[in-house]
Amino acid sequence: MSSKIYHNPNCGTSRNTLAIMRASGEEPEVIEYMKTPLSREQLVALLAALAVPARELMRAKGDLYDELGLADLTLSNDALIDAMSEHPILMNRPVVVTERGTRLCRPSELVLDLLANPVREYTKEDGEVIRFSD
Repeated sequence: MSSKIYHNPNCGTSRNTLAIMRASGEEPEVIEYMKTPLSREQLVALLAALAVPARELMRAKGDLYDELGLADLTLSNDALIDAMSEHPILMNRPVVVTERGTRLCRPSELVLDLLANPVREYTKEDGEVIRFSD
């Protein structure tokens, strides 16, 4: 199984996660979900792999979230999936898929235990140094 990253190059966390993967010897399939949005079926499958409800994958920042009233806790999982399918900016990122699992990698160092040969040290764009130990 090759690894994948659901990536937004405008997001620093997503860029750092991809860089950590590459520094660890992974060359994942990069899916820029803003350019190629996930279908409703793909979102459902991704949520199943994450084993989380739709709200946990939803990005709760930004005007669109507020405009659509998505903070309403009575909204169904299906309604949230429909919103993310129609408006990909509402999907939180990055999501990484490897043989070791599927995870929303916020913060970016959450990717480390999904990698076969994780880099031992990485300096993020903002200068923060992260270290991985077994």
